[in-house]
Amino acid sequence: MTSLRRRLFALLLLATGVIWLSATAWIYVGSRSELEHVLDTRLQEAARMVHSLVSSGNMATAAAAPEFEEAGYARQLSCQIWSFDGRLLARSSGAPLESLAEEGEGFADHEVKGEIWRVYTIVDAHKGVRVAVGDRIGLRDRLVRDLVAGLIWPAVLIVPLLGILLWLSLGRGLGPLNAAAREIAARDGEDMQPIDSRNTPTEIRPLLAALNGLFEKVEAARRHERDITAFAAHELRTPLAGLKTQAQVALTAPNGPTRNAALQQIVVSVDRTTRLTRQLLALAKLEAMPERVQPSKVDTSGVLRDVIAACVTPAGIEVEIAPELEGLLLPGDVDTLHLVLRNLHENAVEHARSCVSWSILPGGYGIVVEDDGPGLPDEELPLITKRFYRGRHKSLSGSGLGLTIAEMASGRLGATLAFCSRADASGLRAVVRWKQ
Repeated sequence: MTSLRRRLFALLLLATGVIWLSATAWIYVGSRSELEHVLDTRLQEAARMVHSLVSSGNMATAAAAPEFEEAGYARQLSCQIWSFDGRLLARSSGAPLESLAEEGEGFADHEVKGEIWRVYTIVDAHKGVRVAVGDRIGLRDRLVRDLVAGLIWPAVLIVPLLGILLWLSLGRGLGPLNAAAREIAARDGEDMQPIDSRNTPTEIRPLLAALNGLFEKVEAARRHERDITAFAAHELRTPLAGLKTQAQVALTAPNGPTRNAALQQIVVSVDRTTRLTRQLLALAKLEAMPERVQPSKVDTSGVLRDVIAACVTPAGIEVEIAPELEGLLLPGDVDTLHLVLRNLHENAVEHARSCVSWSILPGGYGIVVEDDGPGLPDEELPLITKRFYRGRHKSLSGSGLGLTIAEMASGRLGATLAFCSRADASGLRAVVRWKQ
């Protein structure tokens, strides 16, 4: 059942029916018990009345005394007066010829011609008689059934009316939800403003809050895409324009040195464009990845050697790898760890003056990279992993995405990335720490 209104209608109607039937069963059991008690009391009173008449010697009047009918039930109390020697001395007109009385005194159920009677007997030893007054159990059952039917038939007539009222009430109750749905349907694809939930019922506020959270996430994703697109267009425009200019210079250069210099600048522009494109693709790939990758043990020193071999190290820059890194196994996967190490290494090489060093974190559950570059003031350290932030020491080839990618990839590995200035206040220190 896909309709919430129909589902609630069915549940409410079913619950009402179950409650009504339960109440009817309860009333049936309770009414039957009370009715048995009342009718037994009537039998006892009638028997005592007959016995008092017998005691006064009016036998014929005593036998006829309990005869009466209740309207609609043709119910008649039957009376018999028996002597101790087994003779029927008197009986009411509706009483059977067979004995209703038992040997004992008090209440008893007795079967006469296949019909069960409820009988109350009084034994008078002084007069030598037994007075028995009884009525049919079947008539009692019919009285209870008619009582219950009187409760059920109104329910049969009222249930359709109740169903109509429930259907209309549910439609009115779900009105705020339908209004919110109409408001969302009327929006265009660019409207990501939150839905006002101040005047809505409490029950649908979590749904509207979830939708507003989704709108916020979609808007944030769109802003990121716009930022990346705008930045890519801006950053790619510069090297492409430089490529065209240097190509024109190379074509019109009158001598070899000028042509060679132009061709060298073309190579630099191509390298910068390639690095930017690679970083944009890596960023898109990371954003599409799950929050955590399936961990496995990775040889960190092997991945680091591949990274250093693939990167171009400028002349005069020395890369040092601590011996403790050899054979270090850390959780993650090769591709994601490669992203972390490559972007940290490129950033360190780009800003170093003479040396980049890789070492193991004390305790053995992380790695550290340091450079001897100009470093950063403390107020800039929290900003360097933001997208497109390049700091005050802007490089010609940097795009402001490398450390962003390194931080995101570290998170996918279940690690954290932190930066601080070196102890001698020269250069930057980056620490990738795994949770133990």
